[in-house]
Amino acid sequence: MKSFIVAFALIALVAAKPQRGGPPPPGAEAAAEIVSQDFDIQPDGSYQSSYQTSNGIAAQETGTVKRTNNPEAPEVIVASGSYSYTSPEGEQIQLNYVADDENGFAPQGSHLPTPPPIPPAIQRALDYLASLPPQRN
Repeated sequence: MKSFIVAFALIALVAAKPQRGGPPPPGAEAAAEIVSQDFDIQPDGSYQSSYQTSNGIAAQETGTVKRTNNPEAPEVIVASGSYSYTSPEGEQIQLNYVADDENGFAPQGSHLPTPPPIPPAIQRALDYLASLPPQRN
């Protein structure tokens, strides 16, 4: 009898296991379709890519080959592009960026935080220090 109860409990545990792979949750994001997509690679390694979805997401990127003085990486790709979407709060988000070997990923967008302005007294001090002749040590 005990083995019957243990077997029944094991079957119940296996059957109660969460199931994976179900359908995506309903909503505009889950039902979005790709409206247009383009990808063009040139023989020199440069490229252009873009796509747009039915829910208003759009992205585009251009990559160009840049020669460097680094023997380990004589050529690098410099990418620039933008993407846009509507935030959950309903705000239209537009982000432009450049990504290169010198500065990394540099995004720009009105929704990104910006540093506070430099106070005028500090700016005057910085300007004064910059105007001084260099000192020799």
